[in-house]
Amino acid sequence: MYYKLSSLPYYYMPRDGTLKVYKDFINSLPTIDHSEAFGQHPNADVTSQIQESKILFDTLLTILPQKSSATTEKQIENEVVKAINEMLKLMPHQIDIETVKKYMLIDTSSLSVVLLQEVERYNSLLSNITIALNDLLKSIKGLVMMSTELDELFKCIYEGRLPYAWQRIYTSLKSLPNWFQDLRQRIKFFNTWVESQRLPTIFWISAFSYPTSFLTAVLQRTARKDQIPIDQLSWEFEVNKTDDKYLSDIDDGVYITGLYLEGANWDRKQGTLCEAQSMELVTLMPTIHFKPVEYKKKLNRSLYIAPCYYSSVRAGSFIIAVELKTGSMPPEHWIKRATALIMNLDN
Repeated sequence: MYYKLSSLPYYYMPRDGTLKVYKDFINSLPTIDHSEAFGQHPNADVTSQIQESKILFDTLLTILPQKSSATTEKQIENEVVKAINEMLKLMPHQIDIETVKKYMLIDTSSLSVVLLQEVERYNSLLSNITIALNDLLKSIKGLVMMSTELDELFKCIYEGRLPYAWQRIYTSLKSLPNWFQDLRQRIKFFNTWVESQRLPTIFWISAFSYPTSFLTAVLQRTARKDQIPIDQLSWEFEVNKTDDKYLSDIDDGVYITGLYLEGANWDRKQGTLCEAQSMELVTLMPTIHFKPVEYKKKLNRSLYIAPCYYSSVRAGSFIIAVELKTGSMPPEHWIKRATALIMNLDN
């Protein structure tokens, strides 16, 4: 009998034999190892190929010739001017700080402080973007000199790349058009919160530039309400099985939306992890109840501790570990799948 090393038929421990038998076996193995050889889902191959293709095209862009005719340069300028005018037309208004301060008189919890901080950051970002776009317009018209920063902004707008200067409050892998649309949705979320003068029933956690501050504020609110030291609190997680319209305001924690599951799918009926569908790289998780509870000393081995990251670039973007029911598979299966939660997608 031989021992299978993966779900693929050609990865197994060969039977005892001569040196030639072992050499022939090694030579029969695939030149390129598929993801299933390491316990991962076949979708991991697709993800790897997408990343390699992106690196290839980004490299090709850097080596393209920069010289162009006067006619082409004028066409490029016209395209950039059109894009700038469209962005300025759709630019959200800054959120009223005074309205936020009035709200803080109603909600004295640390959540209102987080709201104020987020609004200040986004207002600063909107101001910087508007100034930069107007300066670039003036530069294209010849009214001001084209600085190095404006030249880089010009290239980014033409190529659809997100300028590095606009990522100071939060990083993103989105293209410029997708990022701008996402920014508008973020501003809308916080504007609705401010104008309603009440806490949202469901929090879109992906809208926060510093979600760790928001989660800490939720713990602080519970710690003050229940007179418990904050360092004695941890989290319990309950994934919603019903439609969000049936959810109502709660005092014990918050409802969270905006998390994407990578490396697995979610069985909403059973309330557990399940295998991802072919070519389905991520799936939107149902709303999750983040509930602060007194620190649990014993680890429930039937739960998978899913790391939650701010973006798909996992290095340096860890936010929180979320416990999820594993279903028919043990936690080790999902560890091999590199299953994780992602707050912000690349597209």
